[in-house]
Amino acid sequence: MDKKKVTIVTHSSKFHVDDVFAVAALSLLLEKNSSIEVIRTREQAVINTGDYVVDVGGVYDPSTNRFDHHQFGGAGEGSEGIPYSSFGLVWKHFGNTLCGDNTEVADVVNKVLVQPIDAHDNGVEIIKESVAGLRPYDLNQLKYIILPTWKEFDDIDKVFLQTVRYAQWILSRQIKVASDQVEGRVLVHEKYQSAPDKRIIEVDERLPWKEVLAQFSEPTYVIYNKRIDNTWSVKTVSVDPHGVGILEFVPRKAFPFEWAGKRGEDLERVTKVEGSLFSHRNRFLTVVKTREAAFQIAQLALNA
Repeated sequence: MDKKKVTIVTHSSKFHVDDVFAVAALSLLLEKNSSIEVIRTREQAVINTGDYVVDVGGVYDPSTNRFDHHQFGGAGEGSEGIPYSSFGLVWKHFGNTLCGDNTEVADVVNKVLVQPIDAHDNGVEIIKESVAGLRPYDLNQLKYIILPTWKEFDDIDKVFLQTVRYAQWILSRQIKVASDQVEGRVLVHEKYQSAPDKRIIEVDERLPWKEVLAQFSEPTYVIYNKRIDNTWSVKTVSVDPHGVGILEFVPRKAFPFEWAGKRGEDLERVTKVEGSLFSHRNRFLTVVKTREAAFQIAQLALNA
């Protein structure tokens, strides 16, 4: 059966991250059952013919699939008070569907990907510079490296479509990561509930344990097997799991000062635990050879 042809219209000329991701989101939504044509224009007559219109046209009307935010008064704000960009508007109405009707997953994607793009497109600062002129290199830099420079004469519409395909991959991966994260939270809760000592929790290395365990007062150390080399890590639960930089590593209870930076025999000498391999100088991580040694290390640190 032939697929229905659907047109997505957005503006021509230079593109931004929000229109790229708005088109990417709609493409993911529609591609299974539709043949999609993306049209880049500012001609109102052409805009009027679009099945979906994003970031152009001066109209926000989900009943007719119009998702612009440039009109006087904008198109509203999200839950954090950040004005919507075209991506945010598309996500508001179709994000839940893209996430398999899982609101929790859609909310995670909204927080980590959609709202930062909304904020940047609307000139809302969500990161404070601690070093003048030094900012994170993030998705909002996308247009600066992909748009043709003054020395290049690439077809900008072709570049736009290439960038949309890249954005589709990023969005698909973010939805997958968020979905697994939400599922993983449940498993971490179960690990906490079943732990004999709520101060020491054994988890799978890649489970999202930081934010979950921070909700409880007891967890102090986490133990997990490092698959890459089959060693065992004992890691501190941090005071602020959402901290940036060094704040992420501020522990509820640091490992003893005497362990800091020691390795191998030197570490075994101070811990008296056979198989001690390494203790980080910032006292938030200790690595040992076996699971038994990991629990010994955690218990020693608790009693220190």
